[in-house]
Amino acid sequence: MIGRLRGTLLEKQPPWIVVDVGGVGYELETSMTTLLALPAVGEEVQLHTHLAVREDAHLLYGFARGEERQLFRALIKVNGVGPKLALAILSGMDQEAFIRCVMEDDSKALTRLPGVGKKTADRLVVEMRDRFPHWQLEQENGLHALELGASPSASAADPFADAESALVALGYKPTEASRMLSGLDDSLSTEGLIKAALTRKMAG
Repeated sequence: MIGRLRGTLLEKQPPWIVVDVGGVGYELETSMTTLLALPAVGEEVQLHTHLAVREDAHLLYGFARGEERQLFRALIKVNGVGPKLALAILSGMDQEAFIRCVMEDDSKALTRLPGVGKKTADRLVVEMRDRFPHWQLEQENGLHALELGASPSASAADPFADAESALVALGYKPTEASRMLSGLDDSLSTEGLIKAALTRKMAG
């Protein structure tokens, strides 16, 4: 099992990144929360990882914080929630927001996330509710959610196209992704556009 990687960030192509560790390039899929916390390409990065082994592939997922990986692992244990949907959930809201939705039975907020219908949202609330007490205690002792800030990104010929591709990869339909990006500041980076689009979606 690969539990952590530290190396040079070689590529950022949301939601995928490549990290060079001793000359070996590891391709990882990340949530948008983690992507927005990454340094610029060429800088050192350290990520908590989760390796999923399938018959046709070994898939590596990267997380900026151990708590995000912990939540990812809890999510994929929920019936009907796979890694792709778990990443979409983590991309649409941070750890504190998700816990708040579960504890307050706010399944409606969860249905704003791609791939989360009413039945899945209700299941998430029921199955996840009992898994949070120790995380709540950590929060009371000073655990804060990851601060989202646009970080320098790799140069891109078309940040809007890259942002739309990333949103589609998360599960949004192309027309919906285009609508989420419509009218946003064209001076934003790819990561900035993704963050703005997700914020707009959750606020709507």
